[in-house]
Amino acid sequence: MKQYIEFKKQRELGEIISDTFAFLRNEFKPFFNTFLKIIGPYLVVLLICYVLYMYLIGDFFNFDVQSSNEALNGLLLFAVAAAFVLSMIVTYVLSQATTLFYIKSYTNNKGVTDFNEIKKEVYASFWSFVGLGILVGICVGVGFMFCILPGVYLYVPLVLSFSIMVFNQKNVSDAFGYSFTLVKDHWWTTFAALFVVGIIVYVASMAFSIPATIYNYAKLGILSGEIDAENFTTADPVSLLLGSISTLAQFLLNLVSVVASVFVYFNLNEKKNFTGTYERIKNLGERE
Repeated sequence: MKQYIEFKKQRELGEIISDTFAFLRNEFKPFFNTFLKIIGPYLVVLLICYVLYMYLIGDFFNFDVQSSNEALNGLLLFAVAAAFVLSMIVTYVLSQATTLFYIKSYTNNKGVTDFNEIKKEVYASFWSFVGLGILVGICVGVGFMFCILPGVYLYVPLVLSFSIMVFNQKNVSDAFGYSFTLVKDHWWTTFAALFVVGIIVYVASMAFSIPATIYNYAKLGILSGEIDAENFTTADPVSLLLGSISTLAQFLLNLVSVVASVFVYFNLNEKKNFTGTYERIKNLGERE
C-alpha cells in the first residue's frame, strides 16, 4: 500500500522539501503514466524542434563560410525557431497544469486519481494558464528590468498564483491578486522554501548538462590544449543527443519545483484559512 501524503497541513521548510520528493517517489509510476499520456506527444514535438533548431544553429559555429551560406536559410531558421518556442510554451503550460490537476485529484480522492478528469481539466484550463503565465511573466520581467529585488519580490507570491487558480477555483485576475494576500506576513519563509528547492533543481540540471559540455569542449580541443575552431560544430549526432537528454532532464526536473510550490501553497493556506483542519474535523465527526 502506498503511503498517502496529506497536502492540506502546515509544514516547516524541511518537511516541504522531504515531502516533495516523497510524493514524487510514491506516485512515480501513476504520475508519470498520466503525465506522459497527456504531455508525451507535445514533448516529442518539443525535442524534434530542439534538434532541428540546434542543427541549423550549429552551422553558425562552422567557420566554413560557404557551407554556412548553403545550410542556413533565414526563413527556415525563423520557422524552426518559432516552432521551438511555441512547442516549449505549450508543453510547459500543459505540464504545469497536469501536475497541479493531478495533485488536485489526488487530494480530493485521498490518494486515488482520475485520469479522464485530469485530462479534461488540463485542456479546459489551458488558456487560463497561458493568460496567467503572460501576466506573471510581464510583472516579474518588469520588476527585474527596474531592479533585481522588485523582480524577486514579485516572483515569490506570483509563482503560487497557479496553485491558487486550481485549488481555490479562482479566475486569472482573482488568483493574481490573492497571491499577495496569501504570502503577506510569510514572504521570507516562502522565499526560503522556493530558493532551496530552486538550488536543488539547478544543481541536478547542471549534472545532466555536464556530459554535453565535456563533449563539446573535447571536440573543440580545449581539454587537449589544441583549439580546432575551424571544424567545430554542435550539429553532429552526439551533440544533438546529449543536448536533447539535457533538455529533457531539465524539463522534467522543473516538475519538482511545481510540486514544491503546491506544498508551499497549502502550508500558507492552512496557516491563514485552516481548510485542511476543518475538513479533518468534519470527516472525524462523520465517521463517528
